[in-house]
Amino acid sequence: MALELEQRQLKQVVDLVAEKKGREVVLLNLKGISMVTDYFLIATGNSTTQVKAIVDHLEEKLGTIGIPILRVEGLPDAQWVLMDCGDLVVHVMTPDQRDFYNLERLWGDAEVMAF
Repeated sequence: MALELEQRQLKQVVDLVAEKKGREVVLLNLKGISMVTDYFLIATGNSTTQVKAIVDHLEEKLGTIGIPILRVEGLPDAQWVLMDCGDLVVHVMTPDQRDFYNLERLWGDAEVMAF
């Protein structure tokens, strides 16, 4: 497993999404709930173009804050893009996908982290 993420790094990821106008950004703490990852970051882009812009920005910047990207799924369609960063999984979705899959409800036992 990768080195544990610091609160500072998690805040930076939230800020990177906000830089590209990602909406409804939620960070869930899945420690003790999921064996796959420690955190989910869920964000909405208004369109597939915006989802792609957010993901492109993250691909460019995450390495500079010490967060490796292991794989990216969901491109070029960009309705729902999943970025696997080991201890962090980023989900960037269009509004329809976000409403339909409702990951916050699915992971309702997770603590919502505030920054």
